[in-house]
Amino acid sequence: MTAEIARLLQSAPPAAAYALAAAAAALALLLVIDVARPARRKGARRLADVVAREGASRAAAASRMEERGRRRQIDETLRELSEKQKAQARARRRITLIARMRQGGLTWSRSVYLGVCLFCGAGALLLARFAAGLPVFVAAALAVAAGLLLPHLYVGHARARRFRAFMGEFPDAVDVIVRGVKSGMPIGDCLRAIASEGREPVKGEFKAFVDDQAIGLPLEEAIRRLNERAPMLEVNFFGIILEIQNRAGGNLSEALGNLARVLRDRKRMKAKIVAISAEAKASAAIIGALPAAVALLLWVMTPDYVELLFQTAAGKLSLGAAVLWMGVGVLVMRKMIRFDF
Repeated sequence: MTAEIARLLQSAPPAAAYALAAAAAALALLLVIDVARPARRKGARRLADVVAREGASRAAAASRMEERGRRRQIDETLRELSEKQKAQARARRRITLIARMRQGGLTWSRSVYLGVCLFCGAGALLLARFAAGLPVFVAAALAVAAGLLLPHLYVGHARARRFRAFMGEFPDAVDVIVRGVKSGMPIGDCLRAIASEGREPVKGEFKAFVDDQAIGLPLEEAIRRLNERAPMLEVNFFGIILEIQNRAGGNLSEALGNLARVLRDRKRMKAKIVAISAEAKASAAIIGALPAAVALLLWVMTPDYVELLFQTAAGKLSLGAAVLWMGVGVLVMRKMIRFDF
């Protein structure tokens, strides 16, 4: 083909020869461009892939560094919270009388508590000395025991009852916070809504928490005071979530939703344990009350037979040993039917 083009150029006039040469050059240039175009496209594509990979690697590295920094911050926060919890646990072991009464919802002062102790002791002394006719030293010992134990037991009962009421309402309060956060409300508005529209004792505790923040206390200090007023594991979890979210950020609604689910599971588990252990508790109560009931019936039916236990040395020794071992048995049964979870 090249030879034919050469013969045509030699036989053609000069103008036609120039035209054919130009056409051949243009055709050759087009062929070169067509051959080079895929190479350029391939090179551009390769360059774009390299740039994209480099950008993705830089973005991944930045994301890993950000995640590493966030994990480090969360670890530091958890370490600080663990140290605070240990300090709070040590302080909780030496809880004051005023703090116990406030946890039970009682507004007594120390003088009022001492007055209640004196009243209980005087009442027990009068009953033991004049109603039961016991000796003076026995009546005095019973009066001291009643004056010290009865107010203490009452405060402990009020405290446990208030804690149970708090745990009954606390999961609902956490659910309110979760729904509020998911709808776009700030966490402070959610807490204020519970403080104004919740049920006692959750309402009072959250109101005190909101008031602490309103007067300018930091979140950590407000959470510490909340834990002092309601020293429960669930409240501690709630405070940890708030502190982590305040320091390191994160999905607050998801964390609180998981906490609410755990609280409801624990509540169901507690109800199931109470139902399962009801029979054992009833059996323990019957077994513990049976000796005293039998002794009372014998004393009513044949008082001379029972009075030997109080009049002779052997009877008093036997009665003391029986009371001692019955007390040990009651404590063992109480330990067996109580479940901590």
